[in-house]
Amino acid sequence: MKYALVTGGTRGIGLAVCRALSDAGYCVTATYSRDEAGAQAAQKTLPFVHFERVDVRDEEGMRALIAALPALDVLVNNAGISHFAQVQDVSMEAWEEVMGVNAGGVFLACKYAVKKLLARGGGAIVNVSSVWGQTGASCESVYSASKGAVIAFSKALAKELASAHITVNCVCPGMIATPMNDCFTKEERAAICEEIPLAREGRAEEVAAAVLALIQNEYITGAVLPVNGGMYC
Repeated sequence: MKYALVTGGTRGIGLAVCRALSDAGYCVTATYSRDEAGAQAAQKTLPFVHFERVDVRDEEGMRALIAALPALDVLVNNAGISHFAQVQDVSMEAWEEVMGVNAGGVFLACKYAVKKLLARGGGAIVNVSSVWGQTGASCESVYSASKGAVIAFSKALAKELASAHITVNCVCPGMIATPMNDCFTKEERAAICEEIPLAREGRAEEVAAAVLALIQNEYITGAVLPVNGGMYC
């Protein structure tokens, strides 16, 4: 039996990744922080996935969760939050929250997952960043910074863990039809799609397929894979 941990697994990309891993034969544990209703709905959709409530910023919570797993072969860091504001209106509290979840959560999960992966003789880590981590986005400076940090961290960790047969890669979704983007109006989403060469939003299942491909290929590490319909190449 192979074991996988997915952070932020109750909806959107995370839920699609849980489904893809479960279908591939993994025993999947997924985290969520506050979305009890989403977790209950996800549990009905994916009865074989084990959902655990833990904030990825909670070091003791993440340490205990990972320590309790029977084993670990795959870690997918998907948990994330968005933030929209002009930089002069961003509070330090907002900066710390976004960086804490989007970058700090990736760090903590990797920190405590590595020993489990080493015990298995190797494994795979895939971190979910964003196209805005590659290019930056107006009025999303904090979010862009947090996702850029995920990319840099992934590249460094890929080199650090290569000798231990642990691959570390990063996917960078563009405009994906998930609840995170429900903040945009229909008109705003249409305008964004006009800037995408494939002229549509992506699907969470398409990102999950990219994540699974990186997990299954043992000779890809340190990659930053765009899943954005050509929005940024």
